[in-house]
Amino acid sequence: MKGKTAKESSVIIAQVMNPQDANPAGNVHGGVIMKLIDTAAAVVATRHSRCNTVTASIDSLLFHNPIYIGDLVFFKSSLNMTGKTSMEIGVRVEAENLMTGEIRHSVSAYLTFVALDKDGRPTPVPPLNLETDEERRRNKEAYERRKNRLEMRERYKKVG
Repeated sequence: MKGKTAKESSVIIAQVMNPQDANPAGNVHGGVIMKLIDTAAAVVATRHSRCNTVTASIDSLLFHNPIYIGDLVFFKSSLNMTGKTSMEIGVRVEAENLMTGEIRHSVSAYLTFVALDKDGRPTPVPPLNLETDEERRRNKEAYERRKNRLEMRERYKKVG
């Protein structure tokens, strides 16, 4: 199977946050952002694998700064690592105040997706061809997260 670069599947999705996206405090509801993160990551996973994909895990989702109604929000999503049938996608969320131009790094997330064949079973994905030092760093960190995730899964099996 021929490998692909992160650039070939990366995506930036932009959306203005509207009143229906608000939580009771008047900021954008975290669940709205979580759904859009999952959507952006799914696009990357599907573009890379050219298969249906499903979210297998969310390793990390950290809210750094609030997102407000009226902000233009960018979901910058790219592939960090591939396994046999799985892929780790990183999503960086930035919110821009359209009136001032201020940009805030609002959320960071790491999600794992699995590619599925036509029968809904896991299927191999193309390898990731790393091109830059930044991509190599992200790939190395992704393998560390994978190792930690698998160790945690084993611990849960023992207690559960």
